[in-house]
Amino acid sequence: MRNFLLIWAGQLISAVGSRLSSFALGIWVLRTTGSATSFAMTFVAMTIPALIVSTVAGALVDRWDRRRTMILCDVLSTATMLLLAALAVTSHLTIWHVYLAVGAASLFDAFRLPAFSASIPLLSPPDQLPRVNGMAQTGNAVAEIIGPLLAGALVTWISLQGILILDSLTFAVGVATLAAAHIPRPVTTATQDRESLMREALTGWRYVHKRPGLIGLLAIYGSNNFVFSIACVVIAPLLLSFADPARLGLQYAIGGVGLLLGGVGMAAWGGPRKRIHGVLAFSSLAGVCLAVHGIRPSFTLVTAAGFILFLMMPVISASNNSLWQTKVPADLQGRCFGIQGMLFNAATVLGYCLAGPLSERVFEPLLSRGGALAGSVGLIIGVGPGRGMGLMFIAMGMLMTLVALTAYSVPAIRQIDALANGFSMPATAGNGPLVERADGEERLCALAPEPQL
Repeated sequence: MRNFLLIWAGQLISAVGSRLSSFALGIWVLRTTGSATSFAMTFVAMTIPALIVSTVAGALVDRWDRRRTMILCDVLSTATMLLLAALAVTSHLTIWHVYLAVGAASLFDAFRLPAFSASIPLLSPPDQLPRVNGMAQTGNAVAEIIGPLLAGALVTWISLQGILILDSLTFAVGVATLAAAHIPRPVTTATQDRESLMREALTGWRYVHKRPGLIGLLAIYGSNNFVFSIACVVIAPLLLSFADPARLGLQYAIGGVGLLLGGVGMAAWGGPRKRIHGVLAFSSLAGVCLAVHGIRPSFTLVTAAGFILFLMMPVISASNNSLWQTKVPADLQGRCFGIQGMLFNAATVLGYCLAGPLSERVFEPLLSRGGALAGSVGLIIGVGPGRGMGLMFIAMGMLMTLVALTAYSVPAIRQIDALANGFSMPATAGNGPLVERADGEERLCALAPEPQL
C-alpha cells in the first residue's frame, strides 16, 4: 500500500490547489464581468473538453504508462497555472484566458482521473478495493472542504497570481510523489494486438456491451449524476428563498463534512460484502434524502438531509468503482473509466442546461399562488417563491430511488457481484493472470498465486 498512499497524498495536495485556483478564478470572473452568465460559462468550459475526449483518453491511458500519464498531466497543469499567473501579473488576463485554462484543466483531468482509478487495483489487494476507494473519496472530500475555505481567506490576503502560483506548487508536489512511486504495468491480454486508437476505444464499449450488469451500472451512474447536477444548480436558489447567504455557505460546509465523514467511514468499514448493495441500497436512500429537501422551507431540515445525503455518496461511489475495478481487466480499465467520464460529463452538461428552465418555467409556476398545483400539492409543501424548486427536489429524489429499486429487479444488475472477475494482477516472473480477456472473450491462463502486497 506504500505506493498507493504516496500517490494518494500527492493527488490530494494537488486537488486542494485546484480548488484554490478554481474558487479564486470564479471570484475574478464575477468581479471582472459582473455577469452570472459569464460565471456559469466557466462550468461549461470545464465540462465540454472532457466530454469530447473521454473515450479516446481512456484508450490512450490503457496504451500508455499510467504513472507517466499522471506526471505529464500534472506538469501541463503546472505550466497552465504559471501562464495564467504571468498574464495576471502583466495585467493581460482576460475572461477568455480563464475559459481556455479551465478547459485545459478539464482536458488533463480526462486523462489523469482514469489513469488514477485504473491504477488503484494494481496497488491494492482486491478484497481491500472498497476501503481504498473510500480513501480516494475521503481525499476528494478534504479537497472540497479545505480548498474553498483556504481560498476564501487567501483571496483577500494575497493576489490572484499568488494563488495561481500556489496551485502550481501543489501540482509539483503531485509530480514528486508520482516520481517516487511505482505503478505495475497491467497484463495485456494475449489475443489483443495493437489496433487503431478508435478501435481500441471501441474495445471498452464492446466489453461493457456484452455484460448487461455493467450496462446497468452505467445507467445508474448516469442517472445519479444527472440528478445531482440539477440539484447542484437548484440548491442555492432553493435555500436563498427562505435563508440568507451566510446560511447557504454553512449548509455547503456541513455537506462537505458529511462527504468527509462518509469517505472516512467507507475506508474503515469497507462497505457491504455485496458491493451492488452499496450502489443500489444507498442510492435509494440518497434519493429519499434528496426528496426531503423539498418537503418544507426549513434550513434545519434541508441541512440535515444534505448532510446525510453527502454521508452516503462515498459509499455509492466507492462501491461502484470497486465493481468496475474487479469486473474489468486491468488493461481495459482506462477505457471503461473513460466511458464513465464521458457519461458523467454528458449527464452534467444536460443537468446544467435543464436545471434553470425546469425550475423557472415548469416547477415554480406550478406552485406559485394560483398555480396549477397550488390547491393540491401546495396544501402539503406550501406555495410561493421556492416551493416549485422544493417540488423539483421531491421529483428528483423519487426518480433516484425509483431507478435504484428498479435496478434490483434486474438479475444481471442485482447479481453483478457473481460476475467473473476480469482483474488481472501485473505480470511478475513466473506468474500469469488467472483469467485474461480480449474483446469480451474469456481464456483460462496459468494460475497466479495470491499477491503479497
